[in-house]
Amino acid sequence: MDERAPHDAERGSERGSDQGTDQRRLPLLNLLPNFITLLGLCAGLTAIRYAIDGRYELAAGLILLAAVLDGMDGLVARKLNAASHFGAELDSLSDFVCFGVAPAILIYHFALQSAAGLGWLLALVFALCACLRLARFNVGRNAPPPPGRAYFVGVPAPAGAMLGLLPLFLTLSGLWDMRGLPILVALYLAFVGLLMISRLPTLSPKSLSVPRNRAIWLLVGVAVLAGAAVTRPWLVLVLADLAYLAVLAQGAYVHRRRLA
Repeated sequence: MDERAPHDAERGSERGSDQGTDQRRLPLLNLLPNFITLLGLCAGLTAIRYAIDGRYELAAGLILLAAVLDGMDGLVARKLNAASHFGAELDSLSDFVCFGVAPAILIYHFALQSAAGLGWLLALVFALCACLRLARFNVGRNAPPPPGRAYFVGVPAPAGAMLGLLPLFLTLSGLWDMRGLPILVALYLAFVGLLMISRLPTLSPKSLSVPRNRAIWLLVGVAVLAGAAVTRPWLVLVLADLAYLAVLAQGAYVHRRRLA
């Protein structure tokens, strides 16, 4: 509430009109990262709707779109120097819906309804672990990272969502219909949730680099991967999930050896 006296407020209004500017106006470009975050949130919420309707491919595609937009909003905020506490909190809430709630509901409707209460219970475990993961990240957001650390602690929420959707990807790719194994799917979903709140060091894209003389081959590989994603998207996602799980296993092994 503005506690200035009425005549002070009037003078302030006159000064603002004389100068032709409003000191409280915000450049529209600074809101662009928030617009992208809201688009991702809309994608996640719509994925829940299509999951309930049984349109699983569309729901999974919308969660993938939310993951892409989640990567874009932070990048745009840094490039425009438009990061804010509001944007950070909005992004965290959006992540919980898109990568915690939406995948849990999608997998539950896809494969866990026949598992009765156990399926819903373990879907809740996944969603709650995503919430705890994001809360832990928010608490330590402003703390300086330990020197020399170039990795995440635990599986990030977007990566956890992609891992949680692996049973759906396997079914849609035609490799293995997971709907007949609801208990296995439920246990796997809870396992991914625990990975998100674990202290396991996981790969950070910021720590990746490539020699300059090999950058061209990386670009060729990305082009081939993009072509494969267009023709066999679900198979590519299965392979990406399996590769990420292999990296997590290797990281866990190295971490245990260091602790020992």
